Amino acid sequence: MVKKATGYAPSTIHRMWQAFSLQPHRSETFKLSADPYFVDKVRDIVGLYVDPPLHALVLCVDEKSQVQALDRTQPLLPLRPGQVERRTHDYKRNGTTSLFAALDVATGRVIGQCYRRHRSAEFRRFLDRVEANVPPDLEIHIVMDNYSTHKTKTVRDWFARRPRWHVHFTPTSASWLNQVERFFADLTDKQIRRGVHRSTVELERTITEYIETVNEAPKPFRWHKSADDILAAIKRFCLRTLKTTGATAS
Repeated sequence: MVKKATGYAPSTIHRMWQAFSLQPHRSETFKLSADPYFVDKVRDIVGLYVDPPLHALVLCVDEKSQVQALDRTQPLLPLRPGQVERRTHDYKRNGTTSLFAALDVATGRVIGQCYRRHRSAEFRRFLDRVEANVPPDLEIHIVMDNYSTHKTKTVRDWFARRPRWHVHFTPTSASWLNQVERFFADLTDKQIRRGVHRSTVELERTITEYIETVNEAPKPFRWHKSADDILAAIKRFCLRTLKTTGATAS
C-alpha cells in the first residue's frame, strides 16, 4: 500500500524518516499561554528561583486534586527474571482525595496535607498549616496558579492580614513554571501509579509516607533555564509554527 501510494518501498520511506528525524507514529500536545502579562510573570517567577530574596522563603504551592485510590481487579504479578511486572488494565475505584502541598524551593522540603474536598476552605486551612511550619521572622514568597480556589475573598483576606506573604501567580496555562508540579510527577511515578490502595485512608497514608521519606533527605530541584532562555525558546516555537501554518508575524 505504501509503495502504491508513494512510489517508494517501505524500507526507503523508513530511511527517509531516519535521515530527517521524523517520527510520524508519535503525537504530542501543547498549549501556549495567552496571558497578557506572560513575559512579566515568567521573569518574576524565574527570578525567584535563580536569585531568591534574602531572609525569605520561596514556596511553590498547588493541589493534586482527585487522586484516586485504585485497586486492581486481580493480584499484581511481580517481576522475575525475564518477565516484567504485570498488572490488570482494569481497576476498582475506592474513593478520591486531594493533596495540598508547599515545596520549599531552597531545601526541597515539602509540607503536605490531604483533604477529602477541594475548596477555598481547605486551601485556607492548608495555608494556616504552612504558616505554622515556617519561621515567623521570614518573608514568604508563594508561587501558585490562577485556580479560582486561590482567589476567593476568604483567601484574599487571609493574605491581606499577613503582609509578610507575597503572592506570585503563574501565567495562565503555564503550570510548568510551578516547581511543585515536578514533585507531584515524582509522587505519581514513584508511589501512586504502581500502588494498590483499597481505601482512601490507605492512599492518604501512602502519600504521607512518601512526603516523610522525601523530607528525611530532601533535594531541591535545580532551575537551569533563565527567563531569557525560556522566552527565546517560546519565540522560536511560535515562529516555526507560523511558518508551518503559512501565517505571518505581526
